[in-house]
Amino acid sequence: MFIEPSIGNKHPKDKTGHIEVICGSMFSGKTEELIRRLNRALIAKQKVEIFKPAMDTRYHETKVVSHNENEIRSTPVQFADDIMLLAGDCEVVGIDEAQFFDENLTQVVNKLALGGKRIILAGLDMDFEGKPFEPMPQLLAIAEYVTKVHAICMKCGDLASYSFRLSDAKQKVVLGEKESYEARCRKCFYEDKK
Repeated sequence: MFIEPSIGNKHPKDKTGHIEVICGSMFSGKTEELIRRLNRALIAKQKVEIFKPAMDTRYHETKVVSHNENEIRSTPVQFADDIMLLAGDCEVVGIDEAQFFDENLTQVVNKLALGGKRIILAGLDMDFEGKPFEPMPQLLAIAEYVTKVHAICMKCGDLASYSFRLSDAKQKVVLGEKESYEARCRKCFYEDKK
């Protein structure tokens, strides 16, 4: 007689979900890693829903696109609470550019994980001033799995974990790519920040 495995007194399908956060600087491969994990879930025939902030139209209106031009379909949303409404009966929820969402994102992903979903988020852990980029610190704190990816310093070639803004713009959010930002190591970031 075959007995199906269980987790405690729960059936495996009733298990609690979990949260995975992929963080790092600009040009570190965060979105590339997010797309890789989501594609693996799709290959496994899992139900996947992917979300991105509606404001991020740098590469495409609706797709999540990496700097290497890999892409995956997504749903642009204005607010974190929209994710809760649209996640439906999926098993895996992907969220790109998590730092651009409002403070409700932490509560939303926690509820989704408690509902049994696997949540995979990617986002900048620090802003252009080298300060924690909200709501990423809270997401990192509640995640079961954290992956910090690194870029290469565009000034000296060392390992980079900072996003250096090339313009004098002072607002926190300035969408841009290689014309606006460079990946920098700690030394080069602070030398040029003076």
